Amino acid sequence: MKRLIQHKPLVATLALLIAAPAFAQDTGGVSLETRVRKVESEVSALQRVVFPGGDGRFFPQIQPSQTGTAPSGTPASNPNADMLTRMDSLEGQVARLTAQVEEDRNRLEKLEARLAAMEAGKPAAGEVAAASPAASSNLAAMSGGASAAAPAAAKVAAAKPAAATAPAAKPATTPSAQRVAAVRAIEKPQTQDPGDDEYSYGFRLWEAKFYPEAQQQLKLFLTKYPKHSRGSFARNLLGRAYLDEGNPREAASWFLQNYKANPKGERAGDSVLLLAESMRQMKDTNRACVALDQFEREFAKDATGRLKGQYDATKRGLKCS
Repeated sequence: MKRLIQHKPLVATLALLIAAPAFAQDTGGVSLETRVRKVESEVSALQRVVFPGGDGRFFPQIQPSQTGTAPSGTPASNPNADMLTRMDSLEGQVARLTAQVEEDRNRLEKLEARLAAMEAGKPAAGEVAAASPAASSNLAAMSGGASAAAPAAAKVAAAKPAAATAPAAKPATTPSAQRVAAVRAIEKPQTQDPGDDEYSYGFRLWEAKFYPEAQQQLKLFLTKYPKHSRGSFARNLLGRAYLDEGNPREAASWFLQNYKANPKGERAGDSVLLLAESMRQMKDTNRACVALDQFEREFAKDATGRLKGQYDATKRGLKCS
């Protein structure tokens, strides 16, 4: 007993040396746990940004790896091994998110390039050589015949010199007195928000199916109040007024403009879906499918909710690969 007391400092030192690795391991484990939890929360936040309101039918549900309770009698696993497993899972999830973001970005760039080319009245780069005769005719029609072959036009001009002079455009028809009276009968709101009054008046004209008058009123609103909170509503409704009038090409330009002006606007999703419908009516199936695919990816919540009827009708009218 005396000898043990004499060597007590040595025993205490040995005990500290034995406990030191375990203590260091515990400390490292706590630090690694904190880091893993931080990465998991960041991945979760990234998921919410990439897939806001994601629907399970369109987007994968990415969740932090869950650690279950070990059954009774099962030896505890190594904390470092658990952390490594969770880190491997997180790395895989981040890789999948990165790939999804890159794919979405690539699709959006293609969509913008094609729609920009449509606005300019010519096919996007790389489409000219691959376009079929039917597609070329469609593009020519969209651009008012500007893309028609020059030699053919020259032959026609040579064969019929008298036809070189285009007939004078017909003057715009004057609205009847009955129509003017019907338009005047639609009351314009008078509230504390004159901008909202202008928009609401345009909406009432559209609702009454006075499409040219509604177009004029909505353009007036956008000119006078370009920063108004109803801007997204007005541009989308202006596109609808043209679409309902039977002018899908002009409608498509307003739908595209509305989405590009504010991709997160209140009616941005409506405009992308109606852009697909406009392209469908123009028999441009390729661009219609691109717009519909963009709507499905970016506005999945609307596809299953508020816009489900319009979405289903547009999708039934298309055969997208």
